[in-house]
Amino acid sequence: MAYMITSDCICCQACEWECPNQAISERISQYVIDPARCTECLGESGSPHCADICPVNACQPDPENHESLEQLLAKARSLHSRKRTVHVSA
Repeated sequence: MAYMITSDCICCQACEWECPNQAISERISQYVIDPARCTECLGESGSPHCADICPVNACQPDPENHESLEQLLAKARSLHSRKRTVHVSA
């Protein structure tokens, strides 16, 4: 499932800098996550970087964007196909 940024966002920019998929951008005084680019940092770490770094817990799973592990993995591979291989440990 993609993540989203709630209205609790304080626009500190920490999440934008941490996103390996460049899925986070600023829109009218709040940051947003593009669900087409969010992979929950699959293949990068054990948890989403945005949620780990957010000082106000504004990065949350987006209930409108449910994706299976297979879908997230396919998206991660597509986004990073030229950079490196994405691996997931079982």
